[in-house]
Amino acid sequence: MSFLSQSVAGLAADGRQIVARAKSEATNYESVYGEPIPVQELAQRVASYVHLCTLYWWLRPFGCGVILGGYDRDGPQLYMVEPSGISYRYFGAAIGKGRQAAKTEIEKLNLSEMTCRQGVIEVAKIIYGVHDEAKDKAFELEMSWVCDESNRQHQKVPDDLLEEAKTAAKAALEEMDAD
Repeated sequence: MSFLSQSVAGLAADGRQIVARAKSEATNYESVYGEPIPVQELAQRVASYVHLCTLYWWLRPFGCGVILGGYDRDGPQLYMVEPSGISYRYFGAAIGKGRQAAKTEIEKLNLSEMTCRQGVIEVAKIIYGVHDEAKDKAFELEMSWVCDESNRQHQKVPDDLLEEAKTAAKAALEEMDAD
């Protein structure tokens, strides 16, 4: 599953259970078909599992959402599975506390013409921009990616690029505050 990435927002225990189920689905698919699971197929299977918990009164629905990203034979793909079990494909998605403000900023970007390096910088700007220092806890920005530059494998963003992104984000935030 090194070509896949998952992000979870919500209840941590529920997120761990969904991640474990996704790993199990990917492993089972590969053992049956002899090739890695397509991202779309994994998103559908995870969404079905999450939705199942909304159908029966004795099961508690999951209290988290999941973003699945990966690179398969169809190219780069990004899916979001909501707590209801609905799954959609996106060019850019946000999840968690500041998702509405982040989605608004993502919609302003021309994602189809952006490189991954540019995307890392823009994502850092969005994260720093939607963070409210008065209400939110301090955070440590960590980023990973699945792209051609990472040989289509899930890897941590190189430290030099991450520092460049943090610097650009802080500069953009100061510029916004000055206006």
